[in-house]
Amino acid sequence: MSEPELDLDAMLQRFRERAAAVRTRTLPPVGGEERQRFIDQAQNDFQDFAIIGDADASLDDGVLTLRIDLGGGSEG
Repeated sequence: MSEPELDLDAMLQRFRERAAAVRTRTLPPVGGEERQRFIDQAQNDFQDFAIIGDADASLDDGVLTLRIDLGGGSEG
């Protein structure tokens, strides 16, 4: 049985969708420190998903490489 091929575009799209879902997620009815922890975790989730969703991905000889521009997209 052969392994399924990794669809890099679909993988990156799922990360973009996860980032969008975090942004539109409603806050549960919690207050105080629990609320702040939830907000902080949501920000971290959004950042992580958005970074990977914006990556350029390649798969060479079984090695997945994500190229991520952290310089704001400016060239030169």
